[in-house]
Amino acid sequence: MKVTTAAVLIFFLCLSQNISAQSFIHPGLLHSKEDLERMKKAVAEKQEPIYSGYEVFSRNSMSRSDYKMQGPMAMVGRNPTVGQNVYDADANAAHQNALMWCITGDTAYASKAKEIINAWSATLTSITGRDAVLMAGLGPYKMVLAAELLRYSNAGWPDSDINKTERHFKEVIYPVVKNYAPFANGNWDAAAMKTVMAIGVFCNDRTIFEDALQYYVNGWGDGRLTNYIINENGQCQESGRDQAHAQLGIGILAECSEMAWHQGLDLYAYEDNRLLKGFEYAARYNLGNDVPFTPTLDRTGKYAHKIVSEMGRGKLRPLYEQVYNHYVKRKGLAAKYTQQAAEKLRPEGPGLPGADHPGYGTLFYTRETIDPSVSVKHIPVAPAAIIAEVATSAEIKLKWIASVGAMFYTVKRSEKSGGPFKIIAKNIPTTFYTDQQVRSGALYYYTVSAVNSIGESANAPEMSISSGLPAPWKYQDIGNVNVAGSSSYNGRYFRLEGSGTAIGGKEDQFQYAYAPMSGDGEFTARFIPQLGSQFTQMGVMMRNGLNANASHVSLILSPEATKQIEAPGWTTKLMAREATGGETVVKSTGLDLTSPVIQNGRLMEYYWLRLVRRGTNFSGYVSADGKTWSQIGSTELPLKKEIFVGLSISSRLSTVTSVVRFDHVHTTAWKSSK
Repeated sequence: MKVTTAAVLIFFLCLSQNISAQSFIHPGLLHSKEDLERMKKAVAEKQEPIYSGYEVFSRNSMSRSDYKMQGPMAMVGRNPTVGQNVYDADANAAHQNALMWCITGDTAYASKAKEIINAWSATLTSITGRDAVLMAGLGPYKMVLAAELLRYSNAGWPDSDINKTERHFKEVIYPVVKNYAPFANGNWDAAAMKTVMAIGVFCNDRTIFEDALQYYVNGWGDGRLTNYIINENGQCQESGRDQAHAQLGIGILAECSEMAWHQGLDLYAYEDNRLLKGFEYAARYNLGNDVPFTPTLDRTGKYAHKIVSEMGRGKLRPLYEQVYNHYVKRKGLAAKYTQQAAEKLRPEGPGLPGADHPGYGTLFYTRETIDPSVSVKHIPVAPAAIIAEVATSAEIKLKWIASVGAMFYTVKRSEKSGGPFKIIAKNIPTTFYTDQQVRSGALYYYTVSAVNSIGESANAPEMSISSGLPAPWKYQDIGNVNVAGSSSYNGRYFRLEGSGTAIGGKEDQFQYAYAPMSGDGEFTARFIPQLGSQFTQMGVMMRNGLNANASHVSLILSPEATKQIEAPGWTTKLMAREATGGETVVKSTGLDLTSPVIQNGRLMEYYWLRLVRRGTNFSGYVSADGKTWSQIGSTELPLKKEIFVGLSISSRLSTVTSVVRFDHVHTTAWKSSK
């Protein structure tokens, strides 16, 4: 099957047209127009506790209009540190001065914020270091917050400066965070998500915004909501690491939820208010109470925790006011421990260290209790982040982020990207639906609209899925794996999720998406970054059968152990098991992968793999661009004429799956039914 470049471009053109149909709400990041008016009024009238929060905020040195800018710099980095504190201080000052301008109306604050943003946008060209993703996910977020406030507050910021800032965010910051950080603890992932979301809103780029929402609810790293708050008890992925990071992680996820709320999306409510459960767990433990703990291994396979950590216990971070005010004041729910934490910290101060998170929640979020019986008086926005999963070959399960104020949802389906869409279900009161009228192997495109008494929203960004792999593709776990895997196809790429001990030895354990091939031919696929677990083996394979000990030849991307578990040495291997039940032998090894494909031991860029069969000769080729190919080796192998070709992944972790995506999947041995 071949997914052509033209087909991909057409898909994204249709997707962009569908996504851009709905405008963003501005200002619409952490601070909405209503928030700014509420703060301004409360400060003028010295309403408590907002005024006390304002006094803490205004006294901070980074909230002063005479703040002396420490930058700009052409390059900043983290691990090794290059100007991290310089950038973070200026980012904090830009945000805090922009907010002071909005509250006080004093143009000196607006001038200071503009000075900082303009200087950095004109100067900074790169973010470096092993922790570059984290660096780009924290401080720059404050710059985007400041830019959003200035742009939509009549601050006298020229269009030329705004356009330059947009380009800076999209060309310097966004490339560092666009693939998130599935290789790290969840606070990294979450930091990248919030900055991607913010850039999407500020730059009015619905595709970027939607991608961040998709990752928040369905990503494969530790920062995905249900991978970070791992169970109904509220235990967090980093609860066994230390309390500072565990609180930071949920705090950043809450920032994402507040931004989504200002865009009319109820991310707070997702997965039965899972975010609140995480806050209640963290607050309960850090207020001195016992909490249940389940020993766990994270998604990267690097971080195993057996007990809840005492490190940093009792040191509450200033992030509880936001969540308390949302769930209790906006939604009328109980949040016993979160409320206690908020009251203990009140008024909240800065979110130290550096630019980790904003803090100052007493000023930012304190609100009157909202009567939940009062209905929303506007048409809801379109839902977002539709997840489509194959339940059976005759069922596709859909789920999406709720629209604020929606009463019902309408589900629509098409067999073409961009429609026309046919209504398949109306008056759905939940944010999930199962389509039970699908053909096995068919590719479908779904969208959803929200409805209330005022009217119906625009359509959500479409999501595509094949109801089972397209014929003649199939998938299964090879060998006796502990955690079942799966494979899916959405018209653009294959997504494989698998566990297993390894591809190798006398018996394999991995997830296999495969198709039949007869005689000579070739099989090509491109790896899509990024990968989560850096223990993962994945690649392309030609195989005699589906038994664990079947003979095969495989071209594998393989991480080799080094002295640093965080930085394996990635290489390509041509491996073969010459006879059923025999030992798998490495026939040849390619050159170690280098920058830009590998950065700090992580697969960060696209990479192409190709297996070619000519009689009994099998050759492996690799490419960084799909144009210039290098042969890493060949081997003679007496495979049968009728074999299986396919994609493989083994997490090499017995209890945790890993996810990989491949596009440009092509074999000369058969033609797609499309």
